[in-house]
Amino acid sequence: MFSMTVSDFLLSMAAALVVMGVIVLGVGVYVLVSKMMGSDVRSIASQTAKLAQKGITEEISGLVGNARTLIESLNDLVKTTAGVGVFLILLAVSLMGAAYALVMQIK
Repeated sequence: MFSMTVSDFLLSMAAALVVMGVIVLGVGVYVLVSKMMGSDVRSIASQTAKLAQKGITEEISGLVGNARTLIESLNDLVKTTAGVGVFLILLAVSLMGAAYALVMQIK
């Protein structure tokens, strides 16, 4: 039968927390880098700017208002994505901090 001491258990839990922390940190950085610099957001923003210019030159106020709303929505999307990425990074740091606290409990 497999026997485990308290120190072994704490070390195993700390190792698991560090592994989860590294994975969550990687996902958080990926979310920040890939979603913020995504080509989809840039493409939609450039098309919206062209649409707004066309609306201004042809004096179509509804088109300009809708383009403004779309740009505000894109801005909110980027802020939300950044918030999710920062939350994941903070979660990773707290997981690694918990692993450190567990290791410090080993005597």
